[in-house]
Amino acid sequence: MVSVTKKFQVTIPRKVREDLKIQKGDKILFVKNNEGNWIIMTVEDLTSKMIKSSSDIEKSYKKEIEPIKIK
Repeated sequence: MVSVTKKFQVTIPRKVREDLKIQKGDKILFVKNNEGNWIIMTVEDLTSKMIKSSSDIEKSYKKEIEPIKIK
């Protein structure tokens, strides 16, 4: 549990920082997922997820546009 200061700041607990590999100076995002839950992630994590998602979309798209082979 953390407390919110009068400036609405919180200290991220050590265990959470370690699990998320958060370092001093990292940029942190708060993202709401489709289920309505908030997720904390670093900009680097979000970027990695976006690149993977983009790659998955590209693979799926390539499968759909493969030319039909006529014998």
